[in-house]
Amino acid sequence: MKYITTINNTEYEIVVDQDDEILVNGERYAIDFQQLPDGGVTSLLLNNRSYEAMVEEQEDDWAVLLRGELYSVNVQDERAYRLAKARGKETAVSGDATIKSPMPGIIIATPIAEGEPVQKGDKIIILESMKMENELRAPRDGIVARLQVKPGDSVEKGQTLAVIAAPAGDA
Repeated sequence: MKYITTINNTEYEIVVDQDDEILVNGERYAIDFQQLPDGGVTSLLLNNRSYEAMVEEQEDDWAVLLRGELYSVNVQDERAYRLAKARGKETAVSGDATIKSPMPGIIIATPIAEGEPVQKGDKIIILESMKMENELRAPRDGIVARLQVKPGDSVEKGQTLAVIAAPAGDA
């Protein structure tokens, strides 16, 4: 089966033919994918390299925390993707974007202040969890409309940390 996967606004074509391998943009990868019993933790062997990620389903996509980086991932089968394109529906982010904590932890830093403009990919919050620092980045260009945490705050999984408002004229 063919899927179109958009990761932080970059599209990838993924073909799943067998249980132990996939094609990503035509390149073959050996895989082993397991959902671990520790809520939301996924183990992936990709070409014999091991990765662990926190994966959480959100409204229209998935939040994936891998090696301290948070990714927004949208997955559509080829049919749904083509229908959305034919109807003119874009997968681009519009409106306000909410940054939520992917796991419990402590806020280490907030390098951006409320009211400041940000570009997609800018560091907004640094969260320490499981003895790792995780950089939460802006999912879109905009203005930091609300920053709801400060360094030293303890946060829970799913807690809203910041809101990025659409730049003027994009709402």
